[in-house]
Amino acid sequence: MTTDHTNILKGIAAAPGISISHAFIYKKEKEVITSEPITDIDEALKNFDTALQQSKKELRKIFSLAVDKLGEKRAAIFEAQMMILDDPILISSLRKRIRNEMIVPEYIVNNEISKYTDLMNLSHEPYMKERSHDIEDIKNRIIRNLKKKKWKSKITSDVIVVTSNISPSDTVLFSRVNVKGYVTDFGGLTSHAAIVARSLNIPAVVGLHEATNRIKEGELLIIDGFKGEVIINPDVDQLRVYKNKIKRLEQQDHELDKLRNFPAKTLDGIEIQLLANLDLTEEMEFIVHNRAEGIGLVRTEQLFEEYEVFPDEEEQYQIYKTIAERIYPEHVIVRTFDIGGDKVLPVDLKEPNPFLGWRGIRLLLDNPKLFKIQVRAIIRSSSHKNVKLMLPMIASLEEIRESKNLIEECKKELQKEGKAFDKHIAIGVMIEIPSAAILIKDFAEEVDFVSIGTNDLIQYLLAVDRGNDIVSNIYQEFHPAVVRTLNHIIQEGKKAGIMVSMCGEMAADPFAVPLLIGLGLNSISVSASAIPLIKNIIRSLYFDELQKLANDCLNFKTEIEIKNYMHNFFNKKLQGQIKNLY
Repeated sequence: MTTDHTNILKGIAAAPGISISHAFIYKKEKEVITSEPITDIDEALKNFDTALQQSKKELRKIFSLAVDKLGEKRAAIFEAQMMILDDPILISSLRKRIRNEMIVPEYIVNNEISKYTDLMNLSHEPYMKERSHDIEDIKNRIIRNLKKKKWKSKITSDVIVVTSNISPSDTVLFSRVNVKGYVTDFGGLTSHAAIVARSLNIPAVVGLHEATNRIKEGELLIIDGFKGEVIINPDVDQLRVYKNKIKRLEQQDHELDKLRNFPAKTLDGIEIQLLANLDLTEEMEFIVHNRAEGIGLVRTEQLFEEYEVFPDEEEQYQIYKTIAERIYPEHVIVRTFDIGGDKVLPVDLKEPNPFLGWRGIRLLLDNPKLFKIQVRAIIRSSSHKNVKLMLPMIASLEEIRESKNLIEECKKELQKEGKAFDKHIAIGVMIEIPSAAILIKDFAEEVDFVSIGTNDLIQYLLAVDRGNDIVSNIYQEFHPAVVRTLNHIIQEGKKAGIMVSMCGEMAADPFAVPLLIGLGLNSISVSASAIPLIKNIIRSLYFDELQKLANDCLNFKTEIEIKNYMHNFFNKKLQGQIKNLY
């Protein structure tokens, strides 16, 4: 294989999978905008109105296609775009400027809407920057219709789309042809390219920065959505390795499906509770199909991400109730809104450092009305006694106690109203802040269970922004400080007799699972698609050897020592079943 790796670009692994196909460089035609004067205002306004109507018509078609491909919740972005086209303030402002300034409508549209996108791009929130592309899409659509031009795709099929960024409508239109993967210069895990790719099981690597400069039209590419790598013009060895990986993935998917009805039990009889994370209601089908033993995390902020306003109590109750009934008799853990940082809902959050700011439980306790609406909805959904409530971003005992007081208030209110609910609903907390890890013994006296959120815990322990590709190499899940902190949480939680689970990305990492089980973790929650593979790993190993593995790793002093040890363990114990896939 190539030794200098000059043909490998690294980005963010946005959607898992591997594809080999030719590059299609997607560049939307840049419309030339001039500030030419107009003489006939009525004609200009008529053209503007016609362009608006045509834009709405196009979006309605795209929305209909998106519902079929993605489901109603993910397709809601196009409803939001249509609402913008109906915004009376924006439309009135555009019409007024056309009249007063007597300049061609496309100039006015570009100038006015760009004010909004420029402001959004100044935000420190990745989500806001990515949503600015949605507004940009509306602007370009109106301008294109003003110029009476049609969107034309030159894609036939079987290509990997390479572009700077992809708008929501582009991704849906591309789904009509057999696109093999997405590669973008910009965007993150919450970009629409990533969301649609995950929904359609298309591999995607985003945030490469130099993809459109380095990759030429028609070049053969390998896209590795597991590692976040794109290989340009792969050599013979690289092609051979990746073709074998694809073949093994297909075989593995077929074989793993046979494990659905078997428990996640080690060879010497230690059973591990294997739960599923839920971000979208559409994932319930896969959770049930893959025989998850319950839902270890409902990310409620993700469920309602596309909503224009916070859903009311009844809306939330109906969704939580449906999830609880669908998974019954297994349990479901519903986490209250974890808003802030890289997670945004319709609320005005402008902070210089949102990851260390007003987020999670802090925001909820400062907004008791919002908090109580959600708590009441969760408690009401617990009438079958299979719902647990979990609090995010807890840093102190005071936050736990204040939250529990609010939960008790809600219970009393519901009891007075004659509403049915589980009076002994279990309350748990996320362990994702170093202070929470240190205070785990004290926390265990206050709650019924804890769940380790490694995504945030690692970034706070190592002081590294996990979304910043400049320092992404420092985000190390096998850092000795991380391994020892996890061991402390697990051991102290077990001593206290409470359930300790893990719902962060580390739990779904095949390399990490043997170490986590060896540390004593007996409950993990992963995406539904990861369940068969994780179950297979657990069923292939002895718990005794995993304990030795963990003890050895606790004594290592560097991340590279632990990683090398883990790789050697895989090569030796799993006989090549999955070691070459990641």
